[in-house]
Amino acid sequence: MKTKSLSLTTLLLIAIHFISCAQDDSNTNYVTNDSITKDGYTLIYINKAENFSASVEQKLKDTFFAVYPILAKQYNENTTKTVTFVIDPAYEGVAATSADRVVYNPEWFAKHPGDIDVVTHEVMHIVQGYGYQSGPWWVTEGIADYVRYKFGVDNAGAGWSLPNVSETQNYDNSYRITARFFAWIVKTKDDQFIEKMDQIMRDHTYTDQTWVELTGKTSADLWTEYIANPAI
Repeated sequence: MKTKSLSLTTLLLIAIHFISCAQDDSNTNYVTNDSITKDGYTLIYINKAENFSASVEQKLKDTFFAVYPILAKQYNENTTKTVTFVIDPAYEGVAATSADRVVYNPEWFAKHPGDIDVVTHEVMHIVQGYGYQSGPWWVTEGIADYVRYKFGVDNAGAGWSLPNVSETQNYDNSYRITARFFAWIVKTKDDQFIEKMDQIMRDHTYTDQTWVELTGKTSADLWTEYIANPAI
């Protein structure tokens, strides 16, 4: 099964949403607005939601400072040192990242207060900083979920894990399915695979041949081998 790419209309709507939200951030339409700096990294925290959990708020901040410096050192030391979090009840997804800004849906955390490693996934997108036309979006999301798997502070508390393997899956299904495939490649082929693929995506040099260059096999051949023995 192959995952379809986002349509141009969907991408435009997402862009419009972020432009609108960025404009809103400049006014006083918020409950709290903090700027916190630790060890050279700054988190600008904007909360637009009434009655947002104080404990979740603290976890969001703590998780940022726990994981973002590590991800920056591991994958991209040139990433921004200042990140903005916006808790926005007008946003209907779970979370989304644009440039150095992450918007979160407070309703999601009201229902899933333990899912704090949404932060880990989203700030990895900031570290990735691939821009447009870097390569397949499923590689981008697979890397972000691999990073959540490896560096998450409390995946167990969220009931989050990599999925069991089934024959209905495919390597380009993205997110956790692709992340598990990547974990297998790291274990069986190259323990620097994620770092190398991440850099290739950032350099915009990805091609189908990238898989052969990094592992000696095509993505399809790797998947066949993986399905036969998927232990990680």
